[in-house]
Amino acid sequence: MTSTRRAFLAAGTLLAAAPEGFLRPARAAGTGTLTLTAATRGIEVRGRAATVFGLTQADGTHGIRLPAGGDFDVRLANMTREEVLIHWHGLLPPVAQDGVPGISQPPLKPGETHHYRFPVGTPGTHWMHAHHGLQEQFLMAAPLIVEDPADRLADVQDVVVMLHDFTFRSPEEVLAGLRAGAGPHAQHGAHGGHGGHRPMAMPAHGDVAYDAYLANDRTLDDPLVVRAERGQRVRLRLIGAGTATNFVVDLEGIGGAELVAVDSQSVQPVRVRHLGLAGGQRADVIVVMPREGGARPILFQPEGKAERTGIILATPGAAVVRVSGRAGRAAAGLDLAIERRLVPVRALEERRPDRVLGLNLVEAAGYAWSLDWGNDATAAASLRIGERVEITMVNRTTMSHPMHLHGHHFQVVAVDGRRFNGAVRDTVLVPANGSVTIAFDADNRGEWPLHCHQLYHMAAGMMTTLRYAS
Repeated sequence: MTSTRRAFLAAGTLLAAAPEGFLRPARAAGTGTLTLTAATRGIEVRGRAATVFGLTQADGTHGIRLPAGGDFDVRLANMTREEVLIHWHGLLPPVAQDGVPGISQPPLKPGETHHYRFPVGTPGTHWMHAHHGLQEQFLMAAPLIVEDPADRLADVQDVVVMLHDFTFRSPEEVLAGLRAGAGPHAQHGAHGGHGGHRPMAMPAHGDVAYDAYLANDRTLDDPLVVRAERGQRVRLRLIGAGTATNFVVDLEGIGGAELVAVDSQSVQPVRVRHLGLAGGQRADVIVVMPREGGARPILFQPEGKAERTGIILATPGAAVVRVSGRAGRAAAGLDLAIERRLVPVRALEERRPDRVLGLNLVEAAGYAWSLDWGNDATAAASLRIGERVEITMVNRTTMSHPMHLHGHHFQVVAVDGRRFNGAVRDTVLVPANGSVTIAFDADNRGEWPLHCHQLYHMAAGMMTTLRYAS
């Protein structure tokens, strides 16, 4: 069954909306197998009721919080009336538990459950989301936090913020409109950057016109307000779960922040006031509450647009003033200026690559997107354990693309041909007409997706795989 609005209104058990569930610890260590339920739930968006998906525990907690060093021991129960399969974005499971239909396992039918168990790995900010059909657009996603035991001892308040783009339309309708050239950037259908078509003069920022942008299921009409003591250090775990949206994080209201991790991997602290967060990416930033008290907004603006969402950090008793859902001007497009400044705490061991691959990011008329290995297709399908692999992704399209590799963490080692020892990630933005080179160690056998994390680009063909020879 597809995720149509009619199917949604008929589906499964309707759960009460609980945005605060993003903030509660999900479980204590040593409590055995956790049950995570995929079901529908109700939220309110700008005064209108909406039925969306959720990934919740029995107490309504949205997502999972686990201690590092143990197992990811989760039973996923599908309580919807659709097939469901969930990908554990940022974790490194064996391929059979990665949650990708047609590659790792079949989707779960309505009423079915599946038990996942594998080492949880290093701590950090991860997330989970549907990898079946277009369900991710209807919020089939949730945080997946792996806690460092040291974090419990530190005097830092932990706040998870998950960003979404929201439409009342069905995702099938959205994709059909894009293919018909009815979207806000319909020129993609006539002026693709490949196959002899004339490219657009300027890159487009966002294919889809959305009804709202959400931070923990809320707009700025009714934002989440988090109370923290004066002078308190707060760790914001920011998750870019926008289906077709890259966000600019505005930290001016709190006086800036220290960026301390990207995609669950620690980096040497970098002072930032604005930060790009592409689809699929995460960023951990440390902010400090004002010693004089008060309320401070943390704002998130889709690139190229004046709309915005956000949360409010406030000291106890401080008055909260409403913040407009529109900024004074459209946000700039994301670039890789900060990417070039990031220094990983744990970099890959320096060595020459054993395998060097090239991947072209391509678009064509009719909203067709693809990934082309060219002469490297055979080499991309014959990786061997122990190899150091480098991939240079060359974007020959008119839009940027957040590229996500399953089953591995990689290091960014070049942008536009300029080498440097960049951050370790699992998702990197490749700007329009630019290139990014990544390096990783081939240490997880199987067939692994590499795709654009813009859902409609992926659905329209922007997905490939890397395969091990044995």
